[in-house]
Formats: sequence, C-alpha cells, structure tokens
Amino acid sequence: MTAHTTAGPLVLLGGSEWTEGAPDDPILRIAPVLVLPTAAAYENPAKLLARGEAWYRERGVEAAVLPVYRRPEALQDDVVARVQGAASVFVTSGGGQHLRSVLYESPLLTAMVAAWRCGAVLAASGQSATTLCDPMVDGRGGAFAVGLGVVDGLTVVPRLDEWSEDKLHRTLRLAPAGLVVAGIPHRAALVHEPGVGWRTAGTDGIRVWRDGAEVGLDALPTP
Repeated sequence: MTAHTTAGPLVLLGGSEWTEGAPDDPILRIAPVLVLPTAAAYENPAKLLARGEAWYRERGVEAAVLPVYRRPEALQDDVVARVQGAASVFVTSGGGQHLRSVLYESPLLTAMVAAWRCGAVLAASGQSATTLCDPMVDGRGGAFAVGLGVVDGLTVVPRLDEWSEDKLHRTLRLAPAGLVVAGIPHRAALVHEPGVGWRTAGTDGIRVWRDGAEVGLDALPTP
C-alpha cells in the first residue's frame, strides 16, 4: 500500500457498532460518513444499516451507504469515485472472509486506502477490523489467514470478551514472531491519530500481546 505522511485516523472496533455503550467518539463522526456494509451481506444488512442510520441521525451526523455486497460492485468506476472523495469510511461488522473476497486487490480497496492516506478516517468493526490486517484472525477457530494488508505489523482479535481462553491461547501460539496482537472487546476501540499515536475508546478490556507476552499500547506499530 502507498504510504503518505498525512494519513488520517484509523479506528478498529471490537464489534457492536452503533449500540448503547459503543464509542461515541468525535473521530468516528467526521462527516459525511460513508458506510460500507459489505461484510454484512449475508447477515441482514438492512437491519444493521437501519440501526446505523438512527445512530447518526440522533447525533446530527450526515451519513450515506455505499451498497457494495459482491465483488463486481467493488470494480465499478462510480463506486470507486464515491470513496475517493470521502471524509470518513466506516466498514461494518459481519463476515471477514466475505469482505476479503470482495475487496482483495480491488479498485475500491485501493481508493479506500488512498483516501485514508490523504487524511480521511478509516474505521472498521468486528471481523472487518481484523480483515484490514495481514494476517487476519479467523474468528471461527482463532487461526490466521491472509488479510487485506491495509495495516502492517498488527492484527486484532475482535469481540475479545466472547473468546475462550483456549482459542485465545491458540491465536497467540500461532502468531508470527514480532506480530502485535490486540484483543478488542465489544464496544471498545483502538484509535490511532496522526501526531498523537494510539489510544483506547469505549469500554475497558483491550489487551495487547507480542511474542506471547502481554505488552502496552506503546508496542502498537504506527500504521
């Protein structure tokens, strides 16, 4: 991915976006927000999007949906053009494997990364947050798979509060040497702000590991 010195904020949420107790953070509300529901294609996206619409409306935030659910849609010029001018892109939770299959090496992914590198907010929730990384964590068993590679040197375990100790132990054991693994519970987020660094938002309980040992936020790489 192309680097740029004016990259915008990166927000990785553990899940349960747009619900009571989820981060109500100004950095998530840089309007207008372009919502990408690709990962929720097989998980009743209409219900999820209705919740998001209400959440933004209550906060007086302008938001629009980019209805990309299949790979051909991620190749369309008009879809890519909408992302190129976005101020904030929010990738909803859902199926990480499906998100990867739609976006992998697509013009849409290139446009998303370019917008972020030029100052837009890039936010992703649940399995979508780990899919932005490479490797990504497969939530079904805790092993690793090839992700989208937007974020280097870091992967996340979303919905950490739902994981068993056995599955978490497997993930940490399989993690490549030097890879930073961040566990993010529901309604919690890791936020990277240019010039400021990493911080947490929402509920408590975020944990970070490297080479099997628990470490602090200062171990998180700069995206």
